[in-house]
Amino acid sequence: MATSSTNQFAVITGASSGIGYELAKQFAQNGFDVLIASAGEGIRSAARDLEALGVKVQAVQADLATHEGVHELQSAIQSSGRPLDAIAINAGVGVSGRFVETDLAEELNMVDLNVTSTLHLAKFAVREMVQRGSGRILFTSSIAGTMPTPYETVYGATKAFVRSLSEGLREELKDTGVTVTALMPGATETNFFHRAGADDTKLGASEKDDPAEVAKEGFEAMMAGKDHVVAGSFKNKMQAAAGYTLPDPLVAKAHAGQSAPGSANKK
Repeated sequence: MATSSTNQFAVITGASSGIGYELAKQFAQNGFDVLIASAGEGIRSAARDLEALGVKVQAVQADLATHEGVHELQSAIQSSGRPLDAIAINAGVGVSGRFVETDLAEELNMVDLNVTSTLHLAKFAVREMVQRGSGRILFTSSIAGTMPTPYETVYGATKAFVRSLSEGLREELKDTGVTVTALMPGATETNFFHRAGADDTKLGASEKDDPAEVAKEGFEAMMAGKDHVVAGSFKNKMQAAAGYTLPDPLVAKAHAGQSAPGSANKK
């Protein structure tokens, strides 16, 4: 995708729908050319929609839960011949249910996508950006990363990893010209809960935040160089604060009431 464009260049993963698509839209509306990636066919139609905003768009269909998929994305970035001004490492999935019943293969795939690919892409982006002395990194974590998350136990652990990675990396890079920001949404109106098998939970059935607003808050926080943003409703900010300050057993019990299978049918 060698180009003579003078626009800044950003990469967004998990960009075929939901928060990732809306993040890509934020970049495009603010004059960035974008390279978007996702495992599904929807990345092609997302690219067509984004091109209508008047920027250059490249779509990479790759499964980032695999090393091959990550290398495919990295090769596409390198082949563009362009400096990486920003990257939104957003791709992720969830698995919901009782740990004794959930499928191990699905959870290992989730760890590969949420944790391993995040680390892999961060290592790639950081080295490129630090060498150049500028760049912006946005990690999509979650308020789930601040607390125990029974019935989403492994998912919450993956998001705690992303939050910790973001915070530690930010301090390491503070004098390099590279900023690191963690986007921490709560329940958002995407396909996440359905894919995670959580339709019958209170969280899955609850009113959720608008992914466009979540993405806007994340983009603005990244551009401002903030360390993190708890995006969406005031409720999210309260839950994140509780995750940081209240005893873990109390927070775990409260989360279980929202995430237990069948909880949507209980008063």
